[in-house]
Amino acid sequence: QVQLVESGGGLVHPAGSLRLSCAASGFSLPYYAMGWFRQAPGKEREKVSCISNSDGSTYYADSVKGRFTISRDDAKNMVYLQMNSLRPEDTAVYYCATDLTCPVPSTIPSRPLEVWGQGTLVTVSS
Repeated sequence: QVQLVESGGGLVHPAGSLRLSCAASGFSLPYYAMGWFRQAPGKEREKVSCISNSDGSTYYADSVKGRFTISRDDAKNMVYLQMNSLRPEDTAVYYCATDLTCPVPSTIPSRPLEVWGQGTLVTVSS
């Protein structure tokens, strides 16, 4: 079964940290750039970060640059998002997905899959 499963969300105080994990199964992770996206209540979904599958290069939205770090471990079929210095405006449901539009050098398989996880809620509040 092709799926992505996120974990690691929760309630954190402002300036705190969380590490999100994304477990991939049913498809070959090394074939895909991977991304983290988020959707806050009443807002459109936005791309937070993505990582290449060819050279490890990364992209970050301006709103999280310098605070979030994306990484991947293809041997473990895992993608991570380390979130530091969290702010209330980071509150959202965070999704992991195969990213066919990641703006970094990447390879795309001949029959690409668009796979999304179910999301994990991050709440930043005092």
